[in-house]
Amino acid sequence: MSDEPHAGSGRLSTLFVVSGTQGAGKSTVSRLLAQRFEPGAWVSADALQRMIVSGARWPEGPAMSGDAERQLWLRLHHACLLGRSFVAAGITAVVDDIVIGTRVDQLLDMLAGETFIFVMLIPRLEIVRERERGRGTALWQQWEWLDEEIRARTRRIGLWLDSSDLTAEETVDAILAHAWTDGLVTAPPRPSGGFRW
Repeated sequence: MSDEPHAGSGRLSTLFVVSGTQGAGKSTVSRLLAQRFEPGAWVSADALQRMIVSGARWPEGPAMSGDAERQLWLRLHHACLLGRSFVAAGITAVVDDIVIGTRVDQLLDMLAGETFIFVMLIPRLEIVRERERGRGTALWQQWEWLDEEIRARTRRIGLWLDSSDLTAEETVDAILAHAWTDGLVTAPPRPSGGFRW
């Protein structure tokens, strides 16, 4: 967090990281959450991934190619850099990415020594399917394994929120009601002399 308060609320500018499975509503919630702050910025990991206009390798599934894995790491790395830069300038930033499994450890390493708010959206799987059908897509069929990865193999840090019965705006309300009590995470510092991204 920055020592410089953001306008309108009296709170310090803050870094949020919003995670969840494919179709959990991360992007919509993250954008709406950022809009609750003045100033506020939404940092979309998908947008950063789309900056690779040649040779892009999107995640293919649980068994990824080396290139896809490196680009997945790189987009989170850049999202953290950008988020920290916004916060240092007094702008609250909301990073939106799928941070699950071992990626939680990567996140903590990238934000070593920083205090931030982590939110994991965990709507029920049948709700995710309904939302996808409502959008005319069926991405959940390809990415359903992410839900199990979250619930069974992801380190529990920050605020885990079941947003199944909430609208996007209500989800933001719930995040803001609990963020500073249940969502705060302080990433362990690196040993003295350790490399800093």
